[in-house]
Amino acid sequence: MAGFKKLLLASLALLGLLVLAGCEDGFPDAGDESKPGPVAASAPTEPSEASKALTRYYARLENDLLAQGLLRVDGGGVDTPYTDTDLLRNFERLAFFEEYQRNGGLAPSDGLPGRLSRWVKPIRLSVEFGPNVPKEMQVQDRKNIRNYVARLSRVTGHPMIVTQINPNFTIMIMSNDDATEAQTRALELMPWLAETNLVFFSNLPRSIQCFVIGAGTRNEHELDVAVAYIRSENRNLQRLACIHEEIAQGLGLANDSSRARPSIFNDDDEFALLTSHDEVLLRTLYNPLLKPGMSLEEARPILRRIFAETSGSS
Repeated sequence: MAGFKKLLLASLALLGLLVLAGCEDGFPDAGDESKPGPVAASAPTEPSEASKALTRYYARLENDLLAQGLLRVDGGGVDTPYTDTDLLRNFERLAFFEEYQRNGGLAPSDGLPGRLSRWVKPIRLSVEFGPNVPKEMQVQDRKNIRNYVARLSRVTGHPMIVTQINPNFTIMIMSNDDATEAQTRALELMPWLAETNLVFFSNLPRSIQCFVIGAGTRNEHELDVAVAYIRSENRNLQRLACIHEEIAQGLGLANDSSRARPSIFNDDDEFALLTSHDEVLLRTLYNPLLKPGMSLEEARPILRRIFAETSGSS
């Protein structure tokens, strides 16, 4: 979506670095030690003029998009048909190509296909809010995230829960006034984060409403840590759109495609929320026939079979 950032993949100099401890083959028990949380934050204050200006800007942006019939929440319908050929083309663009250079900030990628990346371990998502995020917003966003994560787990068949115990996927919902806390927390979660990506947590242009950074600490194609950042100045639908897009992107679909429709993996802003088309792509990403590290050439014949069966069963 225009104004929403995609998955920024971080390469590690030491792939053997273990950032997160704990259970590797299943979810931790309730009695397990949790990973240290954020440092105690300062008390909330009156929003700064910069934060208020962002709130007004995003309100105008959402109103303009809605007036154009964009930010749809219907998931697609009879006006957005797609075929197995569409699914194959879109999956290839989203899963094997990257929009940005690894550790390169917003520098464009070289445009060459990479290898398939996804999570192997169970995903434990935590939600953290900046001290300047209103309590009522926190309640609403926690509920939306819990519901969405449950849906994604059903769609992909991959274990995912929302928990504060030993998280490996952290969702930070922060105000512009929480920049210091955001950057500090990002370094706690990803101490090896390159400066080119760290800068987004404290010096974010207003054109970026949210983003996610993911990495594999043992194998670069097996994601095992991710941090998503969402601006609290976004209006309700925009924040929900960010939740849908960034968590889905964080599962391994790192690119955009202007031809993907109906889809949130597209910068045209037509759809705000995950669509039926996107569910097929995510289900395919976690199909056991595909393996992390596969090249496009290795995966293509498997993908053809998967999408042919998908089309035949519809």
